[in-house]
Amino acid sequence: MVAITIGDYLLNRIKEVGIDTVFGVPGDYNMPFLDMIEDDADLTWGNNANELNASYAADGYARIRGVGALVTTFGVGELSAAAGIAGSYSEMLPVIHIVGTPNSKSQAEGAILHHSLGNGNFQVFVEMFSKITCASTHLNHDNAIKEIDRVFEQSILRKRPGYIGIPIDLINYEVQVDMQALNLSIPKNPARTQEVALKVVMEAITNAQHPIIMVDACVQRHALQEEAIAFVKRSGFPTYVAPMGKGIIPEDLNNYRGCYAGSITIEGIAKEVQRADLIIELGSIKSDFNTGGFTYSLDQGKTISLHSFTTKVFYANYDKVSMVEFLPLLTKSLPRAARAFELGPRHEPAPIEAGTEITHNYLWNKVPEYMDPNCIIVSETGTSEFASFNLKAPKDAFFISQVLWGSIGFSVGCAVGAAMAARDRRLYLFCGDGSFQLTCQEVSVFLHQGLTPVIFILNNDGYLIEKLIHGPHRAYNNFQMWQYSKTLDYFGGHLLRNAQDVTPAPVGVESLVRTRGEFEAAMKIVQSEPKKIHFIEVVMPRFDAPRELILQVETSENR
Repeated sequence: MVAITIGDYLLNRIKEVGIDTVFGVPGDYNMPFLDMIEDDADLTWGNNANELNASYAADGYARIRGVGALVTTFGVGELSAAAGIAGSYSEMLPVIHIVGTPNSKSQAEGAILHHSLGNGNFQVFVEMFSKITCASTHLNHDNAIKEIDRVFEQSILRKRPGYIGIPIDLINYEVQVDMQALNLSIPKNPARTQEVALKVVMEAITNAQHPIIMVDACVQRHALQEEAIAFVKRSGFPTYVAPMGKGIIPEDLNNYRGCYAGSITIEGIAKEVQRADLIIELGSIKSDFNTGGFTYSLDQGKTISLHSFTTKVFYANYDKVSMVEFLPLLTKSLPRAARAFELGPRHEPAPIEAGTEITHNYLWNKVPEYMDPNCIIVSETGTSEFASFNLKAPKDAFFISQVLWGSIGFSVGCAVGAAMAARDRRLYLFCGDGSFQLTCQEVSVFLHQGLTPVIFILNNDGYLIEKLIHGPHRAYNNFQMWQYSKTLDYFGGHLLRNAQDVTPAPVGVESLVRTRGEFEAAMKIVQSEPKKIHFIEVVMPRFDAPRELILQVETSENR
């Protein structure tokens, strides 16, 4: 047994799961814990502008590292983060939300404290968060150690957020513990059930003439990218990704064929998928935007689905046969020689049309020419997200978009977290002007933390996705125009005062571009200055939209 404070024990668990940055905002109920974070040489304080942005940053960090963390204060702080935590729940990301709460004695007495509802109920917020987390707790002197471990283990194993409320007087409270590692082992699949499932799946594969593979986001959530790639390579089957699975499969593989999203798919890709007599889904998420408005049209009688906690073969369900164990086993059971298919050239988006304006057709065809390999591409809900579905990916690129939860403004905070999680990878952020106005404060955090993303603000003067859905000329779909290209300056990118406290990101391009020539000139500089933060305001035609978004809106209108 060793003596340790509850706060230090919590920090040890944070570091044990591989977290080196904790996001959040100071508050009087959490600051003793922030002292510990700041004094720990192995941890960095995220120093976000507000709690909502901090929750987005923790989400982005978790997408890269597998788990993230944020710290807020009781009531006002934690509720500000709720939308981000709900998004992490929706999109299956383990984010540990630590909330500093009032003194245990004051809570027991029902004191009327600031940040409370004034009714003496100090459990109301943890009860709220119990609906958007897989494990939640409000620590006391007796249960703290056991409950911290439970929340960490459940969150990481179930791929959902966890909530830990810690009263301020418990942070430095000393306890005796038997230090053991967290139990993060995944339960074994039931052997007999898995054996039967494997036999049935292999029979279906053997009999199929036109099998295909469909890869989706749960593969990434369970860190099965390498296993999925091994399966794709060994099978030789034509392989497609759903929008949420973009980037999981290297696009330079011979049998990679593109992104499939129902009725918004490139026509040639859609025809290939429709010809299949066997579809093997890996980690599918059948949400509306991920399926082209539920227009997948994949016959269940031809579909094998490998999921997080079950395997479905046509109309039969093999309970608790998780793809984590089953997918490598299936790969080993395939013939060593990959099957060959004559599919012809890969179907690509329409080429660049003539003109000088920066249209979506031009931008998304052109920008990959200036992107580094092994980069991170973050696209905002709306035009950027839909355009990214068919973007030609740089080698080993990692894609992030919030296709299911779809909270506008998510991308800016998320990009901070992703950049902190992988400082060695160049990050490209694509955000619309409307979304940027929600969370623009995090540009200050990019600068403060020395992060060097390439930020594109797509300025089409309003909420374009909303205009396409309803009210193209309504005033509520418009907002105040900003001088976006001056953002880095306003947020202190050139202030010597900031350099006295930290090593801020050096500033590179700060441009407003209206023509293709201006865009290409700016991007040449961006390419040549990888160690600087760049900000490019891209002015686009007001109602120009990616093909995929236009088709999605049309599909939604017809349902």
